[in-house]
Amino acid sequence: MRKMGLTTKIFIGLILGAIFGIILHYVVPAGTFRDDVLINGVLRLFGRGFVQTIQMLVVPLVFASLVSGSAAIGDVKKLGRIGIKTVSFYMVTTAIAITIALLIAEIINPGIGLDLSQVATAEPTIGENAGLVSVLLGIIPTNPVNALASGNMLQIIFFAIFVGIVIAILGEKVKPMTDVILSLNEIMMQMTMLIMKFAPIGVFCLIASTFATTGWDAFVPLLKYMSAVLLGLLVQGAVTYMVMLGVFAKLNPIRFFKNFAPVMNVAFSTASSNATIPVNIETMEERMGVSKSVASFTIPLGATINMDGTAIMQGVAVVFVSQVYGIPLTLPAFLTVILTATLASIGTAGVPGVGLITLSMVLTSVGLPVEGIALIMGIDRILDMARTAVNVTGDAVCTLVVSKSENEFDEAMFYSDNVVEKTAV
Repeated sequence: MRKMGLTTKIFIGLILGAIFGIILHYVVPAGTFRDDVLINGVLRLFGRGFVQTIQMLVVPLVFASLVSGSAAIGDVKKLGRIGIKTVSFYMVTTAIAITIALLIAEIINPGIGLDLSQVATAEPTIGENAGLVSVLLGIIPTNPVNALASGNMLQIIFFAIFVGIVIAILGEKVKPMTDVILSLNEIMMQMTMLIMKFAPIGVFCLIASTFATTGWDAFVPLLKYMSAVLLGLLVQGAVTYMVMLGVFAKLNPIRFFKNFAPVMNVAFSTASSNATIPVNIETMEERMGVSKSVASFTIPLGATINMDGTAIMQGVAVVFVSQVYGIPLTLPAFLTVILTATLASIGTAGVPGVGLITLSMVLTSVGLPVEGIALIMGIDRILDMARTAVNVTGDAVCTLVVSKSENEFDEAMFYSDNVVEKTAV
């Protein structure tokens, strides 16, 4: 018998939690036992405790991941045009992805019909009308230590990326510091994996508490949330990427998907961008006609900083949580979400649970209750496979665009049926 995976366990926790919560809501009479002992006692203790352990990791994990990812770019002097084009492409597509997600979510309104405004635990801060210039200036920390201590995520992201770039420039001169940052990153990743082992219990308690309070009313918004995320992923993968492929690389999208199908299968089955790196690089070289020097740089970098699927989830989730808790989003709040989610994508590693941590960061940046994560955690795990497929598709399109612009691309190989048949065997 194959060991049950974490995704399955979390999904089971979601279903059982919903069933248990509905039983509490409709069967168990209101009183001290149901309300104080179960809902506000046991369920709140373990559910809220799980959320707080996620919050505990936010600052150190994001900082270590961003510094490591930025430093991994390598010798900045050697990056030249390829480095600038690659990073620009990834950042632009991520900004487009989060914008698409916000628009779709505003149209579908996934959180309408579920009202948790009475149980919101965070004071909204998004009502303040800070101008765009103020938002941009607010990214630059005047005191990085204070930014880390207070959890100002936009400033932490800016400072971490800056530190990573400087480390990449200095190279061997600061190898001891590089080793420390890499070790810290490994520690935080391991802590994330350990905490996620308790995710099924946390999801059970959080969902049970939610359904015990709301009853059946929570089902329709969850289905609407899932539909909004899937629609956003479809638009990003089939429209945004393919338009860029056709405009900038002048390549056939149908041929692209035919060549790229094996990588998408691996991404969908493993739900890990990192796991697809070897097969993605091989596909770029053997089936797409990309030079090894370009593919070996853009693909690993994309697995680190290009998380458009995660950005789409975060955009829909922000609107969902804001509607559920009755906290309206202003234009400055939307701009903050776009900036935060775009920059946070650099620090989203390919391990289970990290997307939830960065979502916590995005929610915090606009003053939304992080408890809203509990509503989508189980479904988000199901959507993770589709998100990963979109992520690696973006990596491949970027690689093709960059290689074509640098004249390091064999178009005959890209369109060759013999190559496809040979490598497909």
